[in-house]
Parts: sequence; structure tokens; C-alpha cells
Amino acid sequence: MNQEKDKVELLHNHYIQSLKIEKRWVRFYQLIIFLLIFSSWEFLSRMHWIDPLIFSSPSKIWHLGIEKIQDGTLMINLEATLMETVAGFLISTIFGVIIAAILWWSPMISKILDPYLVIFNAMPKVALGPVIIVALSPGYTSIIANGVIISVIITAIVVYTSFKEVDPNYLKVLQTLGATRFQCFKEAIMPASFPTIISTLKVNVGLSWVGVIVGEFLVSSKGLGYMIIYGFQVFNFTLVFLALLVIAVLATIMYQLVGLLERKLIKE
Repeated sequence: MNQEKDKVELLHNHYIQSLKIEKRWVRFYQLIIFLLIFSSWEFLSRMHWIDPLIFSSPSKIWHLGIEKIQDGTLMINLEATLMETVAGFLISTIFGVIIAAILWWSPMISKILDPYLVIFNAMPKVALGPVIIVALSPGYTSIIANGVIISVIITAIVVYTSFKEVDPNYLKVLQTLGATRFQCFKEAIMPASFPTIISTLKVNVGLSWVGVIVGEFLVSSKGLGYMIIYGFQVFNFTLVFLALLVIAVLATIMYQLVGLLERKLIKE
């Protein structure tokens, strides 16, 4: 018995070790791809095989970034966009889950609203940006609302679909034991839908950035979206690429934080 237990433990340890080795190789290849992209970009720009005025180069972006950090303008724009994006991300996720819960709770409401959700989800939300700005007035509120409107409906639809797909046998068992509808939702529906909610959070990271940046294109006088628009206006594409790279870094950090939440929930 002890030998069999030791064998199982040895196999488990070997499996964990293999996962760690695989993770290191994945990180290694990711780093190689990263270095290849930026070194090739720098080389092609220096050799003028691509137009350095339009495509800039990593070294120019780096020096401009240092300059913008030193004069404080990068941090001011970064803080504005990050605040708007995080607010839009949280609001859209929370309200999306609440809408999904209401739809699951009341099949009648779900049947009534279903076609409207589909139509609204199919609409080009970016085109509603000017309407939102006029309705809410230019400022943080309209920019955050622009980020929310892009992702809240898709969140509600995806999470509601996940709620409906939970095995009905779980609910029957709970109802047999006298559980209320709220208890069924709390003990069966919500826990079973955690993977889908986490996946939706990952999608919302990108959607929130898109919504906020579009909002800043239209109305903001500061933010990373404003930096991009201003860079185009003065033909400073190094500034444009700097803003885009900062957005990429911040979006990656947000995505990794969602992944950390996912590992924590799965572990628990």
C-alpha cells in the first residue's frame, strides 16, 4: 500500500515538474519572439527599409517615453486613461452579471428582452459615442459610459447563456432539499459559471480599452487616446506608437490580474 502511494506521489511530482518546465519554455519562446519583433523593427527602421518617419523605431519610442516621464505628461495621460478603463471594466462586468442574473431569475423578462439584447449587441456601439457625449456632456462620465456600453451587453448575454447551461439536475437536487431560488443561484448557478465569468472578464479587458480610447478620441483633452489623436495631428508617429505600447503593457497587466483571479478561484 505504501509503495503504491509513493508511486502515485512520485508520478504527481513528476507531472508538476513537467508543467513547470513547460511554463519556462513558453516564457522563453515568448521572450524570443518579443526580442525578434523589436530588434527587427529597429533594424529595418535604421536601414530605412521601412519609413522611419511613419513607423518610427523602438529606440526613438524609448527616448520619447523617458522624456514624457520626466516632464510628467505621460503619467498624467496614463492615470486618466487607466482610471477610466478600470471604472468601465468593473461597471460593465458588474452590471452585465446583474442583468444576466435578472434574465435567469425571470424567464418572462428573458423572453421579452431577448430580441432587444440581440439587436443592441449587433449595433456598432462606437457610432453611439457622439450621442453618449452629447447626452452626458464631455468628460470622464461620457468616456467611462462609452467603455461600459461596448462590453456590458455581451457580458450579459454570455453569462446568461452560461447560467442556462448549468446542469438542471443540480437544481432539482437542491429544490428537493427545500432550497429557494436564491439558494439555487448562490450554491449551483453562480459557482458553475465562474469559468465563463472569468473568460468574460478577459474579453472585457480588451473591450474596455477600446471603448475608453474611442471616447478619448472624440472628446478628451488628456489620456492615451488623446496622445494618439494629437500624434496624428502633428505627424508625430513616435508619440502614437508610444501611446499604443503603453496601452499594450497596461492591458497585459490587467489580463494577468484576471488570470491571477482565475487561479485563485480554481484553487479554492
